[in-house]
Amino acid sequence: MTAAVRICVIAAAAVSAAAVTPAADAATVKQLVVFRDGSAVQKTTSRAAATARVGRKRCRVGASTALAALIHSRIGALQIKDYGSCSKHARDAGGLYVRTIRGERARGVNGWVYKVGHKVATAGAGDPAGPFGRGRLRAGARVTWFYCGMKGSSCQRTLDVAATAQGAEVTVTVRAYDDRGRSRPAAGATVHVGSATATTDAGGVARVTSAARTAWAEAPGTVRSFEEQIGGR
Repeated sequence: MTAAVRICVIAAAAVSAAAVTPAADAATVKQLVVFRDGSAVQKTTSRAAATARVGRKRCRVGASTALAALIHSRIGALQIKDYGSCSKHARDAGGLYVRTIRGERARGVNGWVYKVGHKVATAGAGDPAGPFGRGRLRAGARVTWFYCGMKGSSCQRTLDVAATAQGAEVTVTVRAYDDRGRSRPAAGATVHVGSATATTDAGGVARVTSAARTAWAEAPGTVRSFEEQIGGR
């Protein structure tokens, strides 16, 4: 599979305009969208079924898919390419590919991809078989969308933080994950705990004095982490 085809397979999505009607009691997923300049939008969003406008077509997107969650999050202007034949049936949404989010457009082998947990999905975001062909998103799943700048056959690594506190001292551990979910310590990452910052050591660990309740991390050449709750105190 070529890198260009791989991008099309692993990152699906929707619409220059989307009409959606979420179920009132639909379960949710946690979503992080990271832009090329490092800015990000994190929110909890519905995983209910959605309807996307693709050109003049109205395409049904199944519940518990990353594409439906992206549409419901109302992240901003989306544009898509349909590599299949989307229709009023959710089973036909597997070929939808996110081409542009907020004006950031896929070019060549570089473009929008999504991870579930720490792994890049192997199927389109609207695929009824789910991101890995083994079932759709579960309630509480974590989905990260980011603009992949391909190097060889891989995207840049994504960061993850675990933070605990004893009193005002917060210990933050940062790891960097590749496409397959394999990790290594993220040395030299910048940790943010409220307004305080610190740099991780060779083991990916930083310590900060702060009363803040959340932490996140960023580093050059990587995708920033979710903002996480700090355990302990």
